[in-house]
Amino acid sequence: MRKFMITVNGNSYEVDVEEIAPGAAPAPAPAPAPAPVAAPAAPAPAPKPAPAPAPAPAPKPVAGGEKISAPMPGTILEVKVKAGDTVAKGAVLCVLEAMKMENEIMAPRDAKVAQVVASKGASVNSGDVLVVLE
Repeated sequence: MRKFMITVNGNSYEVDVEEIAPGAAPAPAPAPAPAPVAAPAAPAPAPKPAPAPAPAPAPKPVAGGEKISAPMPGTILEVKVKAGDTVAKGAVLCVLEAMKMENEIMAPRDAKVAQVVASKGASVNSGDVLVVLE
């Protein structure tokens, strides 16, 4: 039997550990005596994390036009268009990473890009507007 000193949540406990042979039944455990061996020291106050900078609010999509929305939550890896660009049906507007897969968000028709709402690195939810087409 070996003795070890274990500390859990600031409380120290002395425990006995018995090694058993393979295939042997473990010895019954004695009644636990969870009295701390040493008085716990006063815990140091946890440092307060620096407040995270507030993310810049996403620009509001323009009224009218066709809004191209995120089909699932994820992160924008790349924005391939800018406002004023003319895109053909099937052209890639942006790339959305979701569940470790890159999903190309494509133009549903020939159009002119009225506004790009999403930005590279932005986290988006399902249904968030990414691009507005005229």
